[in-house]
Order: sequence, then structure tokens, then C-alpha cells
Amino acid sequence: MTTPLDRLLAIMATLRDPARGCPWDLEQTFATIAPHTIEEAYEVAEAIEQGDLTALKDELGDLLFQVVFYARMADERGLFDFQDVARGIADKMERRHPHVFGDANVATAEAQTVAWEATKERERQAKAGDQPPSVLDGVSTALPALTRAAKVQGRAARVGFDWPEAAPVVDKIREEAAEIEAELAGADPARLDEEIGDLLFSCVNLARKLKIDGEGALRRATRKFEGRFRRVEQALTARGRTPHEASLAEMDALWERVKREDAADKG
Repeated sequence: MTTPLDRLLAIMATLRDPARGCPWDLEQTFATIAPHTIEEAYEVAEAIEQGDLTALKDELGDLLFQVVFYARMADERGLFDFQDVARGIADKMERRHPHVFGDANVATAEAQTVAWEATKERERQAKAGDQPPSVLDGVSTALPALTRAAKVQGRAARVGFDWPEAAPVVDKIREEAAEIEAELAGADPARLDEEIGDLLFSCVNLARKLKIDGEGALRRATRKFEGRFRRVEQALTARGRTPHEASLAEMDALWERVKREDAADKG
């Protein structure tokens, strides 16, 4: 009996068929599909944040299709196919869960995290060969900047290079903000770029110490800003005006009104 996955693989093969496939699909490469994969992953995260499980099912399907797409293109070049991808991740999961699929004993989730990272470290060392290993090996440069910063910080923290608690990180943020203020007078773009980067890196560090996902927190803050700004626009429309016609003072007054309304709604 044909499974839904078999059907999906067959659809992908047809889309890539040189004689009767889709022109757009035929033109794609690993590089051109990569941005779509990142977008689909974010849409999965957004569906989860919104609590929209119907959308989550659809977005997971879109993300799965990305995997099928890559596997098909690789199969066409004789590199690997979808079964190889599935087999590889299955082998990895069994290898990284010896307490489930082997004889190892792991009593708590915290102990499992330690064991998981130890297994990954051994795998990284095996891949490194004769090269001196680093605790930072394997942190992809393709990750979103906030996510990569948190991962790099987390790796360093595992060997003790970390603030003992969150409070000193807040002091570091104040220090970095003061350095930006000092650079404003000179307005050297390169220096400002460096100092802004240091400030953002410190903010990520604070989020990590507080066990907050920086990417998610920033997405929610952006969504909050978007919602409030749209309400400012609506208030201006009710006055027969547009943001282009309004002064900063007028928009700022409406912004403060929106914030007060939000605070009142929260009780």
C-alpha cells in the first residue's frame, strides 16, 4: 500500500522530471532552496508561538517538503536519497540515546543533556581528525545571529567561561551602552558597528542566563511593536491623516495612549 510519504516522494520526482516537470522546480539548486527552508522553519516556530495547531500541521508539511526537495536533488546527482537521510538521523538518534536504545543509565533530563553533549563532543572530535578540537567547533555560521551568539556563549559556559549569575551581565550591558554613547560624538561607523555588536552580544548573554530564547523574545517584541504601530495608524486614519502627514509628537502621543490601553487591558 502506498503511504503518504511514498506519494510525496513520487510527487517530488514528477516535479523534477526533465520531460514533464515544473519549470520552477527544475531550475532550483541546493543554494536557491536554502532561503525557503529557513523561512519555512520560522513559520513553524510562528505557528507554535501563536498556538495555531492547524497552521502547525501545514507548516510542518512545508518543512518536510524542503527535506524531500533536497533529497531528490541529491539523488539525481548520485549523492544520497531520502532513505539515506532518514537512515542517518535514525542511526544518530539511537547513538545519542544509549540510555533508551542501549545499556546506559540516565536518570534525569539534566543528566541526559550532559550525556548528549558529551556524545556530540566525541563526534566533533572524530570529525576533526588531526586538527586541535575546540569547544566551539560545529556551531554553524549560517544560524541567525542571535541564535549563534547564544550557542557560542553556551559552549564557552560548559568549560566554565561564563558569568556566575545574571546581575553582572546587566552591568556589562550598561557598560556597553555607555561605550556607544561615548562613540556617538565621533560617529565613526566602524566603531559604532563594533559597539552595537558588543551590546547585542551582551543582551543575548543576559537572555541565555535567564533561560530566555533571544530569537523568540525579539520576534515577540517586534510583533508587539507592529501591533501597536498599526493601532497608531488606525487612530490617525480616524482623524483623516496618514503617518506621512503626522508629526513625531502626534504619533508619539498616540503611541503612549496605545501603551496605556495595553496596560489597562492587562489589569
